[in-house]
Amino acid sequence: MGVRLNDMFKAVLFDMDGVIYDSMPHHAIAWETSMSSYGLRMSQADAYRYEGMRGVETIKHLAREQWQRELTDEEAQEMYDDKSARFAAQGPAQKMEGVEHLMQHLKAAGITIGVVTGSGQHTLLDHLEEEFPGLLHKELMVTAFDVTQGKPAPDPYLMGLRKTGVSADEAVVVENAPLGVRAAKAAGIFCLAVNTGPLPDQALYDEGADIVVKTMAEAEKVLFDNNK
Repeated sequence: MGVRLNDMFKAVLFDMDGVIYDSMPHHAIAWETSMSSYGLRMSQADAYRYEGMRGVETIKHLAREQWQRELTDEEAQEMYDDKSARFAAQGPAQKMEGVEHLMQHLKAAGITIGVVTGSGQHTLLDHLEEEFPGLLHKELMVTAFDVTQGKPAPDPYLMGLRKTGVSADEAVVVENAPLGVRAAKAAGIFCLAVNTGPLPDQALYDEGADIVVKTMAEAEKVLFDNNK
């Protein structure tokens, strides 16, 4: 694949939307309809471009661009709550195919599993431990509530390193979003991108992804076979 993975990695940090859950189609619909109700333009394609950024930051960014004004935290939170309700109304998102098998393989190999997400979506976050029993643990998760600067800043992944107790060169990030890839690389971490959405692979490579694959099965092969 052109890039060799450090076979001494001790932790894998997973993004959530589009990586752990096949939730991005639901998010895209919720973003488009919610922002339209407030008079902001955000297409479903834009949802993938902004994916990884904290929701309130996305809304403030859109308001700056389209309304030329700065929203208060309260205004942005109200709009994000509306978007969240529209997401929840679509029903539960399914686990990404192959991700649980990959996590089981990692656990069996003694590799720590963390979650680093820009999401504040309680309908997903509140069920991670119970839906991935013995694999995911709250104390090893970084969410929108844990940082003031979300992706694409490195802060969430730097906190992920602290929570899992490893250095940047001992970790691998599994991402699907360009802004998430940028955050991982800014934190100095090897980034394995799984392109589960409609963006071209090049959009992930352009942000610094070390390897881009299409499925979790391919990601598992990279993680366990790349240096054999």
